[in-house]
Amino acid sequence: MSPRPLLLLDTASLYFRAFFGVPDSVRAPDGTPVNAVRGLLDMTARLVTARRPVGLVACWDDDWRPAFRVEAIPSYKAHRVATGDAEEVPDALSAQIPVIVEVLEAFGIARVGAPGYEADDVIGTLTERETARPAGERRPVEVVTGDRDLFQLVDDGAPVRVLYTARGISDLDVVDQARLAERYDVPTGAAYADMATLRGDSSDGLPGVAGIGEKTAAQLLHRYGSLEGLLTALEAGDPALTPAQRRRLTEGLPYLAVAPAVVRVARDAPVADADDALPSSPADPERLVALAERWGLTSSVTRLVDALGR
Repeated sequence: MSPRPLLLLDTASLYFRAFFGVPDSVRAPDGTPVNAVRGLLDMTARLVTARRPVGLVACWDDDWRPAFRVEAIPSYKAHRVATGDAEEVPDALSAQIPVIVEVLEAFGIARVGAPGYEADDVIGTLTERETARPAGERRPVEVVTGDRDLFQLVDDGAPVRVLYTARGISDLDVVDQARLAERYDVPTGAAYADMATLRGDSSDGLPGVAGIGEKTAAQLLHRYGSLEGLLTALEAGDPALTPAQRRRLTEGLPYLAVAPAVVRVARDAPVADADDALPSSPADPERLVALAERWGLTSSVTRLVDALGR
């Protein structure tokens, strides 16, 4: 029997998906929208039932746009800024986030963030800690996200897989190294990070190297092994690089000097220790019942309680 995994949730990715995927007609008795709360609870119940984790962590964005990334590349997520440095989030979703926090606490599900870091960095750090454990004590790690950035954590040897939610929780794309090779023509999570650095990502405000798309980036990484190997070849004047590639990479050097630290998730964020054991029953049943009644969450809460108790 395969060991049961540690399930790490990219929580914001899931509650955003729930908010836009569940009708806003799903409301509390007082008329407040609770579609994101209901959707997140239902997703979690499905995941617990399907994956049977031994551990579960709701990883949190304590800082959605960390200063160290903005200082390196000022355009990082700049298009998502509302006012000041606050993220542009629909009011109807913002109002539900405190409810999500309360419900997770009542269930006893660990919710973990780190000051100055994103949930991606929390996931990277918890993954690093888990894979550093002795082989006999190590749990497989499964990361649940709709964010391709976390593909860089994929490592069959650890093992670490990503459960990608692009097709929904009921049809997860299980991303391992074979899937990376099939879909992106890169052999490892580390190579995916290098490819993503070269390609860029407009959704995160990362320009990439102009003229170097996903396929060309993968081809260059196959030839040179890594971004570092590619830059060494560029500096050495490797004739295998076409004139256009040399020009584009040379023009992109200022970006490439800072981009890896932005693209790569932190593996050493100041994440506090937390009890990640999957609760078999709610930590605070009375509070959970009160929250379920107040916010009209009884059916979703019941589904998750049942999933935890199996």
